[in-house]
Amino acid sequence: MKFDVVVVGAGPAGLCFARSLRGSGLSVAVVEKQPLAAIADPQFDGREIALTHASRRILEQLELWPAFAAAEISDLRDARISDGDSRHALQISAADGRSGQLGWLVPNQVIRRAAFQAVSAQDEVELVTGSGVQAVVTQGNGVAVQLEDGRQLQARLLVAADSRFSQVRRLLGVGARSRDHGTQMMVCRFRHTRPHDHVAWEWFDYGHTLALLPLNGELSSAVLTLNPAQMQRVQAMTDVELAADLQQRMRGCRGEVSLASSRHVYPLVSVYAERFVADRAALIGDAAVGMHPVTAHGFNLGLQGQARLARALLAAHRNGADIGSQAVLARYQRQHHAAAFPVYAATRAVIGLYNDERPMARWLRGTTLRLANRVPPFRRAIAAHLTQV
Repeated sequence: MKFDVVVVGAGPAGLCFARSLRGSGLSVAVVEKQPLAAIADPQFDGREIALTHASRRILEQLELWPAFAAAEISDLRDARISDGDSRHALQISAADGRSGQLGWLVPNQVIRRAAFQAVSAQDEVELVTGSGVQAVVTQGNGVAVQLEDGRQLQARLLVAADSRFSQVRRLLGVGARSRDHGTQMMVCRFRHTRPHDHVAWEWFDYGHTLALLPLNGELSSAVLTLNPAQMQRVQAMTDVELAADLQQRMRGCRGEVSLASSRHVYPLVSVYAERFVADRAALIGDAAVGMHPVTAHGFNLGLQGQARLARALLAAHRNGADIGSQAVLARYQRQHHAAAFPVYAATRAVIGLYNDERPMARWLRGTTLRLANRVPPFRRAIAAHLTQV
C-alpha cells in the first residue's frame, strides 16, 4: 500500500496531525497497534488536559473544539502554587496574563474521541489498526514500513507519534534523553463541599505533590504524585479511605471529599529525543518530547508541534517540493526545538527544586514563592507562559 504520509500512533498528536493535512490532497495512513474499537471509543483514563489559548485556536482550526460538549469544558481562571505548610502561596490570575482566564480543562478521552471521529471521516485517510511496526527501511525517495502482521506500507514521509516510549524512534536510530523520576502519578475525580471557584492548585508538599484541577460543578480532579512504595499503599485503600487521605492532604481546603471516578496510575518519565527528524521521518508528540505533567504543557507542546510539521509539509506540497526532503524536515527541527527545549528545561528545573527535601532547597523554594508573589512582572510572565494568548 502506497501513501504520501504514514503516521504511526493514533493518539491525539497523530490524529491531529492527520487532521491538519485535510483537504491537501495528500494520502495518509494512520497506523495503530490497538484495535479499531479502542481508539474509536476511548475510555475514561483520569487525565484532564489543560489547554492554552494557543491550543484552543488550533483545535478550532481543526474543527475539533465544537465537538466537545459544553459540560466537558471547564474554565481554568486562576492558579495557586503552595509549598508545604507555608502560608505564602503564589497567586497567578488570568488578569496577570491580560486574559479572561488562564485556559480550559477537557478530559483526554473527549479530545481523542473528537479527533478520531473527524479523521475517520476524511476520504484521504486510511486507518490501519491492530498491528504494530516491526521494521522501517528507507528506500531512495521513500520509506517502507513493515507491520507485525506482514503488511507493508510505503510513503514519502514517516511520522512517529507512538508515545514517549516510541518503537519507531528506536527503529529510526534516534536516541533520547530519558529520565525516570522514580515517582508515580495517580489521577481521579472527587466531589467536595467547598467551591473551587475554577482555581487550579499545585501543592508541593513534603514527600508528595498534589494538584487540584477544577471541573464543572462541585467536582475536581486530583493528581497525586508519590514514590512507588507510597503509591502502593494508596492504591490498596478503599474509596472511603482514599477520600479521607486526600481530604487530609488538602488540609480541608475543599471541605468534605468523596471519590467520583475510577483511579488511574502512571509512571513519571520525561523524554527528549536527540533529534526530531531522521531520513524521511519526523517525530511529533511524546515521541519527540515527553513532558513531566507538573507544568501541564505536554499536550499543548505536542499539539503545537504537529501544527509546525504540518505547516512545513503543506508549504512544500503547495510549491511542488518534496515533502520528505531534508530542507522541509530541518525547518521543523529548528522551530520545534526552539519552542520545546526552554519549556522542557524549565520543567526539569521546577521538578528538581520542588522535589528536593533538603533544608536549603525548602528555604529556597519558599523564598522564591514569596518574592514572586510580590513582583507583578514575574507573575505576568508566568501567566503569559500559561495562557499562550
